[in-house]
Amino acid sequence: MWGLSLIDTLLPLWIIVCMVGGVLIGYYVPNVETVLDAAKFADVSLPIAIGLLVMMYPVFCRIKYEELGALFQGRFMRNQILFSLVVNWIVAPLFMVALAWATLPDLPDYRSGVILVGVARCIAMVLIWNQLADGNQEFCAVMVAVNSLLQIVLYGPLAYFYVVIVGKGTVFHINMWIIVRSVLIYMGIPLLAGFLTRWTLRRYEWYQKTFVPAVGKLSLLALLYVIVVMFALQGHEIVDDIGNVLRTAVPLIIYFVAIFIGVLLWCLMTKVPYDIAVPQCFTAASNNFELAIAVAVGTYGVKSKEALAATIGPLIEVPMLLLLVYVIKFVRGRWYPSELSAQSGSEKNGDAEIERG
Repeated sequence: MWGLSLIDTLLPLWIIVCMVGGVLIGYYVPNVETVLDAAKFADVSLPIAIGLLVMMYPVFCRIKYEELGALFQGRFMRNQILFSLVVNWIVAPLFMVALAWATLPDLPDYRSGVILVGVARCIAMVLIWNQLADGNQEFCAVMVAVNSLLQIVLYGPLAYFYVVIVGKGTVFHINMWIIVRSVLIYMGIPLLAGFLTRWTLRRYEWYQKTFVPAVGKLSLLALLYVIVVMFALQGHEIVDDIGNVLRTAVPLIIYFVAIFIGVLLWCLMTKVPYDIAVPQCFTAASNNFELAIAVAVGTYGVKSKEALAATIGPLIEVPMLLLLVYVIKFVRGRWYPSELSAQSGSEKNGDAEIERG
């Protein structure tokens, strides 16, 4: 369906099964939340942290680091980077704050958690969605790296401004080490591992033909595993506080869809190539939930409503962005037919291209 493999086509089914299964496990299995959350890595449940790292490693193995310099020569790519930064650090956070106030005016704790999610720009899972939608991996990797560096500088001041000054939330002090640590772990570790793997093995023909496809399967398996653990950890909260959980989901759903569609329309109007439009859309619509959860837990406590709201972020983001993968694949077939044909032609000559790579 729209160029997706059978596994990718059935991915929504697997995700739904994992979501429902996770909730049932979390609600009915005694002490499962305590067991899963007993060990932490950088304020995130250790099982989730391991799953995220395993999920990201294969993506960084696929990036052609040796071509990054040539990719960003020219005014067009510089303009794309500038546009992405404006959307990520000005438009998207402001939009999330507006949505949080419009939909959660009487729930200040949940509102603060949603704002923490909106300010945290994605540095990890956007690469998964970009890969599923056949976006330019090099452009996406560079934008993720740039956002990671900016996050170290901007997240603290922006979170304080939007939560405390604009959002009138509880005054809090963000530990800058939490932000730096999040970037180093969820961006740095898989990036370094993937870079070293490619630098060491790319000279061998089997690396692209055998190793990359084989290790790539780990990404989807790790994604499904992370979904089960996330929903299991929040099983009781989802069922017992379902009303507020559903209300908190409203601004998140609107945010992901509106930002994604808005950027996609801009790309169509300005004739941005499909492979660049994909990372533009997903980078703008994705969020760094690892950082948002860590900050909410470190600031308000693990049982706080702010932490729960931050945790609801990925529970909504994962299925929504997967749905948007299918949306943009559909758009590709309708508005980018020439590029789709060109890709089909290039795939027929894939062996020759692999040998050159």
